[in-house]
Amino acid sequence: MSLHQDAARVLTEWPAPDAAQERLRRLYGDHLSAYPDGMWKACGDGHITASALVIDPDREQVLLTLHRKLRMWLQMGGHCEPDDATLAGAALREATEESGIAGLTLLPGGPVRLDRHQTPCAWHLDVQYAAVAPRGAVAAISDESLDLRWFGYDEVADVADESVRHLVTRTRALL
Repeated sequence: MSLHQDAARVLTEWPAPDAAQERLRRLYGDHLSAYPDGMWKACGDGHITASALVIDPDREQVLLTLHRKLRMWLQMGGHCEPDDATLAGAALREATEESGIAGLTLLPGGPVRLDRHQTPCAWHLDVQYAAVAPRGAVAAISDESLDLRWFGYDEVADVADESVRHLVTRTRALL
């Protein structure tokens, strides 16, 4: 199964939690149907991306990265790569690379939510997961970040945009 097929399967099977998420789920599916290259950065009309919010439920914290290019506090994530076999694998790879934390595990049940946003390269049709950090995890900053920091759940609203706030809220509801 190709990454494109896996993404289509994930989006078809994912039970959207509300009407707005259902509209995005359908839009993403339509995108994949229209664009055989819709998983890749080269697709100028937009592309599927994968991200994961790294969480430490015991400490009630999330790990955010101060994105080098966008200069915003965000979850870990980005473009899919040719070696990615699955969308979930792409999200886990991105989270591991950008957090420096080995042993992350995705929350079961598939994506947490979807978010469509314009970036300097194109529209990102982001499929957002949540990744649980192992006990005692120590983060290490990557080249893609200006900073990397743990924030308490109640601190996220002060530093992050609406998309990240919704991701944190939805993730907490699933814990």
